[in-house]
Amino acid sequence: MSHAVSELRAARLARSAKPFLARGGSRRPHCPACRLVTSHCQCALRPQVHTHAGICLLMHDTEPLKPSNTGWLIADLVVDTHAFGWARTEVDPALLALLADPQWQPYVVFPGEYAPPERVLQTLHEAAGAGPRPLFVLLDATWPEARKMFRKSPYLERLPVLSLEGDVSRYRLRRSRRGEHLCTAEVAALCLDKAGDAQAGALLQAWLDVYSERYLLAKNQRPVDPDSAAHRQLAAAQA
Repeated sequence: MSHAVSELRAARLARSAKPFLARGGSRRPHCPACRLVTSHCQCALRPQVHTHAGICLLMHDTEPLKPSNTGWLIADLVVDTHAFGWARTEVDPALLALLADPQWQPYVVFPGEYAPPERVLQTLHEAAGAGPRPLFVLLDATWPEARKMFRKSPYLERLPVLSLEGDVSRYRLRRSRRGEHLCTAEVAALCLDKAGDAQAGALLQAWLDVYSERYLLAKNQRPVDPDSAAHRQLAAAQA
């Protein structure tokens, strides 16, 4: 089943002059739907949820191509996920139309220390079910790239900034020098919880944990354990 990130990936590949080779990537056959080695495919476990909030992923150039990208996992679960490529000199008209759509109240999710105080929020303007639906704009990139995107995207300057204070990251497929730097799916899970979509947030975190576990098991050529703590947590979140 295709979704916003898989479609963005296909468009990005169509523009490529040479194939993208992920660092440390496996040459074994991969499932095109979940990106895992076929022996470790998790598609049969995939839930899908309708949420009050929506997610808008603004993705740096090669992010849709990376097996470790977690924006893909958001789009797996959250029906109202939109994905756009980012470029400094141009902007997709469809992104501008989405940000101007009256059914949505967009929030740029970014640390408040990088924005003027008058733009920064710790809570949402509207409670779930009242007024426009929250649309969380997530800058999907490495931390240095995300800071550049935040500074050099004039169309985001009119939007309020939602500053999150979350837990230490549990993500294991990329390393950050700072434990408070959450991966994109972890940020989305926190946003969904703030918007009143607590079950969806828990499902997304569990889906990320299962993906991370299966990715690492495949990398180390070890079998899937369907009764692991991550799999039990996903089943519990679906109940």
